[in-house]
Amino acid sequence: MVMQIGAMQIVHAATVRHPRANPSWCARIFDAKSARRGGIVRRAVRDVDREIGRAAFVAEVTRRGFQLIECGGQYIVICNAGQLVVHT
Repeated sequence: MVMQIGAMQIVHAATVRHPRANPSWCARIFDAKSARRGGIVRRAVRDVDREIGRAAFVAEVTRRGFQLIECGGQYIVICNAGQLVVHT
């Protein structure tokens, strides 16, 4: 999605493909034994940003129906489409 404001263009981040997108890197994450069994995978935010970009990663997690948490510079993906309940 692109919005025109005067001479400026604002491009929605979800529509921008990361310049060095690495789909095989993302596929390997979700092909891990833990992910296939409905467990958890964890990746550093900086690695995700470098390899495929945040928008592409979030889109892939969403497409699979998984849950994504960001904490302390890490992405934690719960590879299960079940309801997420946070107990504090």
